[in-house]
Amino acid sequence: MNRIRFILSAMMAGVLIALAGTIYLSVKSENAVLGAFLFGFGLLTVVSLDYKLYTGRIGYIIDQPKSYIIDILWIILGNVLGSLLIASIVHLGQIEVVINGAIDLVDYKLAKDFWTMFAQSILCGMMMYLGVDGFKRAPNDVSKVVINIFAVVIFILAGFEHSIANIYYFFLANIWSFHTVLWFVLMLIGNGIGSVLLNLIEKVGKLKKV
Repeated sequence: MNRIRFILSAMMAGVLIALAGTIYLSVKSENAVLGAFLFGFGLLTVVSLDYKLYTGRIGYIIDQPKSYIIDILWIILGNVLGSLLIASIVHLGQIEVVINGAIDLVDYKLAKDFWTMFAQSILCGMMMYLGVDGFKRAPNDVSKVVINIFAVVIFILAGFEHSIANIYYFFLANIWSFHTVLWFVLMLIGNGIGSVLLNLIEKVGKLKKV
């Protein structure tokens, strides 16, 4: 896959997560559980179409050559661009329920302390690894969908922190500072640690069926 196609695949993943975030914000205040289920559309579509989402790819960095880190950086860029595209369209349409929901949500997230944000990012990374790897390894289509959707529902209802979803919320809220950027980097690191940790445990324990 050439670099342009690679970045466009990552951008599509960012678009899908942002669209899922838009759906979530639209119904969150009335029914958070429904919003969490609807958000699952994003990850399910990403894995079904094999688009390149950071939180779905970072866990496999220990299985890849060192050059994979460059791919990860391009994936982050594409995911961010996709998120920015959808945020720009939402602002163009002045969809207030989504924008105001993002502002409230971002204020809440920025008020968290360092270690809470870090821990919740690690836990989100674990759920994302389980959702993506479970989709790959599940024996039939029904179990693939159930595992994938519930991984999303759990991380949202538990308040875990997803770096790519949150960069979309940051774009929507248009709240930028050193604190915001630091939190994004922290979430990227935490998501990566959580995802890699579960993959490593499975590798050491030889738990994956060949």
